[in-house]
Amino acid sequence: MNYKNKDIKLNKIHLSAILLTLSLVTGCTIKHPVAKDYSQYLANNKGEFVLPKTTIEADYEIASATETHKYEFRAATVGYAHLWIVEFGDMLDATLKSDDVQAAFGKLSKSNGSQQNPGLLRFNLENYEFKDHMAHVSLNISLEQNGKTVLNKTYHAKGKSQGGKMFFGGPFAMKNATQQSTKFAIDEILRDFINDSKAATVAAM
Repeated sequence: MNYKNKDIKLNKIHLSAILLTLSLVTGCTIKHPVAKDYSQYLANNKGEFVLPKTTIEADYEIASATETHKYEFRAATVGYAHLWIVEFGDMLDATLKSDDVQAAFGKLSKSNGSQQNPGLLRFNLENYEFKDHMAHVSLNISLEQNGKTVLNKTYHAKGKSQGGKMFFGGPFAMKNATQQSTKFAIDEILRDFINDSKAATVAAM
């Protein structure tokens, strides 16, 4: 056995571990805020996912804890020096203001303190994780119409797996992968909510 080569390999492993530790401790971390250009990402991918239509006219509110939400993670496939920061509230707000979502509703506008529309939508994030190369989202949505709650449900969705993009694209593709998987999960939830709301509003009549 060539002990010299074995020692060199062990030293390289130890050096890599030391460099990783130093990067985490000394703050030599490359931060990537995922929500920063999410509105532009949505505009670039307009029409990718077609939501069902609803006649609901509503204001929407995002819970304060959801608005200030911040989820951070690192991925071995792109290097632990990179820190991905997901601010779900900002991404949800951008989604609700996007052309695709606006076109799906009769009217949808962010609440400014005084209700402008007969309906009121409330969004409350229960959980967000990015694991197994995809976004996992649990989002509670409630719908009030004329002061009466007609629907209150927590939706769970997984975004499309981005394993290939993360592995082959490295850190340059990771931001897009996080945006795409998160968008898919939100779209799935909004689709299911719209379908549920149709039945709920009919039952409330």
